[in-house]
Amino acid sequence: MLKGIIMANHKSAKKRIKRNSKFELINKIRKSRVRTFIKKVEAAILNNDKQLATLALKTAQPAMHKSVSKGVFKKNTISRKLSRLSKKIKLLN
Repeated sequence: MLKGIIMANHKSAKKRIKRNSKFELINKIRKSRVRTFIKKVEAAILNNDKQLATLALKTAQPAMHKSVSKGVFKKNTISRKLSRLSKKIKLLN
């Protein structure tokens, strides 16, 4: 038997497979977008640019919270990441 091949027996199961694959792609895009925002903030922190880091965090926050509401990330995960980023920014000169 081949691995990775799913045989749906019902019409609704076939529809569900299509739907799940569509949302899997959308969620990957959302997750990637959030990670990119985080990398921008971390890059600004590494360059010791407090103003740029704060601005990057302000643009990242809405996207990160939206990913929570869409179910891509868990609430505590995003809260932890935001907390750690803001703490790093606070420590900058």
